[in-house]
Amino acid sequence: MKVLPRQNCRTFALMAAWLLSPCLAQSADPLPSWNDRASKQAILAFVGKVTEEGSADFVPVPERIAVFDNDGTLWSEQPVYFQALFIFDRIKAQAPEHPEWGAKEPFASVLKGDLKAALAGGVPALMEMTVATHAGLTTGEFEKIVKEWIRTARHPVTGRAYTDMVYQPMLELLTYLRANGFKTFIVSGGGIEFMRPWAERVYGIPPEQVVGSSLEKRYEVRDGQPVIVGLPEIGFIDDKEGKPLGINLHIGRRPIFAAGNSDGDFQMLEWTTTGKGPRFGLLIHHTDGRREWAYDRESHVGRLARGLDEAPERGWTVVDMKRDWNRVFAGGE
Repeated sequence: MKVLPRQNCRTFALMAAWLLSPCLAQSADPLPSWNDRASKQAILAFVGKVTEEGSADFVPVPERIAVFDNDGTLWSEQPVYFQALFIFDRIKAQAPEHPEWGAKEPFASVLKGDLKAALAGGVPALMEMTVATHAGLTTGEFEKIVKEWIRTARHPVTGRAYTDMVYQPMLELLTYLRANGFKTFIVSGGGIEFMRPWAERVYGIPPEQVVGSSLEKRYEVRDGQPVIVGLPEIGFIDDKEGKPLGINLHIGRRPIFAAGNSDGDFQMLEWTTTGKGPRFGLLIHHTDGRREWAYDRESHVGRLARGLDEAPERGWTVVDMKRDWNRVFAGGE
């Protein structure tokens, strides 16, 4: 038998590795933080059938729209929504300019550190605090404040940066969908101006693909420079029935894939999955009290009751965080 010179053997090996690399890439697990259970298999099967040309379920690339809630779906949301914690910090920072807040609720409770009392007024109280801390700023000024807060603020329970509390399995899902021709959007009840400054860096989702709640805005010229300024009134709330409206307004196509974690996402999943052709609804069920938090029906944040009840008949996939994910956080357990 003729033995190849060492250099030829090396060249042959490199060529073989190069030729085989596409096959190896295709066989690699695109969702390594997902355990091999029904949820993962359902996702893989759906993406496989909608991207297989010639299949009866094939969906052209422009129609491959996937929408994701943010709070509780892409990152944590306990003990309160992270934007609420941002608002509380803004109240404390602006308090010297507003001495009247010391005797006015819900601001007084925030300044005393009683966040439960501050939120006792529900959505109206949160909206009042949002307007007080967000209005009057230009979009550029607000973006700068958000970026600094995201860079320096830490979660009150874990001590982690908030952007370290994003879910690794969901980052993998976003990447997997985009690798298969999907365009991924955030559709969240959180503020659109709050999410846009960091969503591309953290999720790979550019600002034009972020849909959220917002204040009314006005165009002005300040010191010779045109700016957009937030007004002291709520313009749009992107939650519950508002989510399909936000999708229609900002995206203009009905999604074929929707992911959420609470009853605030119900209408988004309903709107997505009742369309014609193949559709996918995904609910993240927070069942892991050790690595994250366990909550659903009785939670004051991210309540999930109707979604759990109706998911089976609607064909939605419910992810059991404790059993379906072998890893929760990016850069952590």
